Amino acid sequence: MSGMPLLSIVTFLPLVGAAFIMLARGPEEVVARNARNAALWTTVITFIVSLAIWYNFDNSTAAFQFVEKREWIGAGINYHMGVDGISMLFVILTTFLMPLCILASWEAIEHRVKEYMIAFLVMETLMIGVFCALDLVLFYLFFEAGLIPMFLIIGIWGGKRRIYATFKFFLYTLLGSLLLLLALLYMYFKAGTTDIPTLMAFRFDADVQKWLWLAFFASFAVKVPMWPVHTWLPDAHVEAPTAGSVILAGVLLKMGGYGFIRFSIPMFPDASVYFTPLVFGLSVIAIVYTSLVALVQEDMKKLIAYSSVAHMGFVTLGTFSLTMQGVQGAIFQMLSHGIVSGALFLCVGVVYDRLHTREIARYGGLANNMPKYAVVFMLFTMANVGLPGTAGFVGEMLILVGAFKVNTWVALIATSGVILSAAYALWLYRRVVFGDLTKEDLKGMLDLNAREIATLAPLVVLALWMGIYPGPFLDVMAVSVKNLLDQHQTALAAVKAAVASTR
Repeated sequence: MSGMPLLSIVTFLPLVGAAFIMLARGPEEVVARNARNAALWTTVITFIVSLAIWYNFDNSTAAFQFVEKREWIGAGINYHMGVDGISMLFVILTTFLMPLCILASWEAIEHRVKEYMIAFLVMETLMIGVFCALDLVLFYLFFEAGLIPMFLIIGIWGGKRRIYATFKFFLYTLLGSLLLLLALLYMYFKAGTTDIPTLMAFRFDADVQKWLWLAFFASFAVKVPMWPVHTWLPDAHVEAPTAGSVILAGVLLKMGGYGFIRFSIPMFPDASVYFTPLVFGLSVIAIVYTSLVALVQEDMKKLIAYSSVAHMGFVTLGTFSLTMQGVQGAIFQMLSHGIVSGALFLCVGVVYDRLHTREIARYGGLANNMPKYAVVFMLFTMANVGLPGTAGFVGEMLILVGAFKVNTWVALIATSGVILSAAYALWLYRRVVFGDLTKEDLKGMLDLNAREIATLAPLVVLALWMGIYPGPFLDVMAVSVKNLLDQHQTALAAVKAAVASTR
């Protein structure tokens, strides 16, 4: 399979499905049915192709694999694609979640179904492209273009305050990205290329590194999102349709963490060390503060949104611990958060489709007439807390171990976030699921149907697999993470030697 352009296939295959849907004609009901089927089959086939890439992936090397390089714009700017042990996992995460998002939208989306499915397929192409791009200009195009379909998904199919949420989401992310563009232009004129592997080996001056790091940080911090630029996320989640929240939490937030690992650490090693205290401070504030904010929420989606900010605080903490356990934990946490947080939003969508409200106080006693739902919701609540045996435990544990090696006090404060997450997650579960079934409109709510079981079952399996046997996921990234940290240490040692020689 080495001769096949697998990355281009897996990246642009969703556009083929989108084009097919775009050409669909006929009565509205027929077009809607065909659009749903075409989107589902396209995303399933895309997932199968990504599994073929994973199956043929060599875990023993840190080199980029399945590399495709073609002349594109010229002058050192090329169409360059490839994956290593870090980006491979995010490609799988994206292609895995997309069919589930289509299933979750099967009945919930009733108007403009054709356009909705096209938006999701276009967004899948752009998200996969972010993780496969090995040229900075190509990465930037995928990274920024992903705003457009999500803007439309929230703005057209969102809630009552969808216009406010979409513009807030767009303006926050666009502002940071403009600084990223300026940094990209400087790097191009300085290094003469936008090739990412070449830039990873290029050494910028220490003072310049700080400015470039801050420009990249402005963009990636909003995407994560880090405190205090996180305020767009709760509004976006609350107003987005269920599948939009799943893909926003599952994949789009991961682009910020991926950017730190792919660009900030290897390209700006001095600046990464210099700004580590800043990242640690913002991370622990995010973990503690947003966990406390989650405790007082009355909207289920908003509570899970603030929970996402807290969990992504663990990701940035682990990433800039610059230890093997910390970085591996950060990547694993992003994967597990994508699964668990996405599943929690699906669980909210299940009851919202029946009662059309996300207000926590409107529920209670669902264990009495929705036992299957109660079990599934409990599993993902425990995974969100970080219960051993679930996906949430492994990443948090590795991150805290890595953080303890660097700064004990930071690690201790971050550990309090685990306690707070148990408080708000169990509070939510108790109020929604336990208690007496006294409200008349709740008594008529039916348990999970076949489509909902088909949507949630793969997430249940994966959440347990990652928690009980995380080896296959850690093995994929191990060599690439070790190479990243070795290169980082080599760059720092070279700078120290150069400084010592001038004295």
